[in-house]
Amino acid sequence: MTELFTQFINLLGAVLLLLAFAMITQRRVLSLIHLFTMQGATLVASTAVVGYVTQQPHLYVSAGITFVLKVLVIPILLHRVIDRLQVRWDLESLINIPTTMLIGILLVIFAFNLALPIAQLSSTISRGSLGIALACVLLSFLMMITRAKAVPQVIAFLSMENGLFFAATSATYGMPMVVELGIALDVLIGVLILGVFMFQIREQFDSLDIRNLERLKED
Repeated sequence: MTELFTQFINLLGAVLLLLAFAMITQRRVLSLIHLFTMQGATLVASTAVVGYVTQQPHLYVSAGITFVLKVLVIPILLHRVIDRLQVRWDLESLINIPTTMLIGILLVIFAFNLALPIAQLSSTISRGSLGIALACVLLSFLMMITRAKAVPQVIAFLSMENGLFFAATSATYGMPMVVELGIALDVLIGVLILGVFMFQIREQFDSLDIRNLERLKED
């Protein structure tokens, strides 16, 4: 029975990785938010399954917090931001999509090779998920550095946190509850601050292109 749940957790991890890969190739901001919401739902499911298998009730609380924040609150906030800013498309990328996909594949291979020695030493039920989590983090970082607009970079930052949270729950059975609550609060406050930051960029430059910030340094 445990083996079945282990395979299910790895399956959810694979879904999380596929969603992260889809995000780096996505040009539409609205679709990015939808993919992020699906990532959050996948993270909720994996956390709940690990909590059930390991009989750790605090993981159910973590799953509940993740559901409220990453499936409900943050997507709603992001939808309101793009509605007010009238942003639907992010056509500009610093690297074209085929090249980004190739780099993404190389990062996934690198992540699995890097995590393999560590995973072999692990005794958790889902030790194979460490490579998936690292790959998700690297793909999110790739999206963050290849997008020219602020909104996709915020979503990439949140997706990176999803990968770290997946590693914490599946590979180490979660962090202490106080730490998880603190991280959840930090993420929510970070989204609010970044929302204000995006409004300020739009008000000053009538654009969300972060390269406009170079003008501030020149001034």
